[in-house]
Amino acid sequence: MPREMYTYTLNILEKVSFDVDLFINEFNKATKRLLPHEINELHLWVTNFIFMNPHLEPASLVLNAEV
Repeated sequence: MPREMYTYTLNILEKVSFDVDLFINEFNKATKRLLPHEINELHLWVTNFIFMNPHLEPASLVLNAEV
């Protein structure tokens, strides 16, 4: 149960990864509802995901500015 929201967030981020703006929006929503240690894990996951999906590179600039 405790990891369900984190897993759900990863699933949603993968589904909206076709659009940078949606990706950023969902990331911002996730940071408001996840626990602090999950947010740290999410940042690591997003960094790796953006590396694997270069079309999301503009999102890394916005997400790094918000950290």
